[in-house]
Amino acid sequence: MKNYQKFIDACLECLVTCERCITDCVASGNKDCILLCRDCADLCALTARFEARGSDFSQELFSLCAEVCKECSVECAIHASHSVFCKECAIACKKCVTLFEELEKA
Repeated sequence: MKNYQKFIDACLECLVTCERCITDCVASGNKDCILLCRDCADLCALTARFEARGSDFSQELFSLCAEVCKECSVECAIHASHSVFCKECAIACKKCVTLFEELEKA
């Protein structure tokens, strides 16, 4: 059985950075980033909760979570030069993707 704790920790970090990014993007009216970060934050929270309870559906959520985190990372990277919150979000999302890929290889 694989240890997903690092991935879960990364999901929780991503959740927090997405929420901060959303708040910052509301002020700037960055609709695309807001919508994607909302999905990413919700999915990261759900993934962490499913794994914490040992759900049989966790694995499917890990894959979807990594996919959404990848898209969110790309979107936030576009705005990283003018928003520290987007920059932090892009980094946190990328970390989720990287950890998921490492788990898949193990």
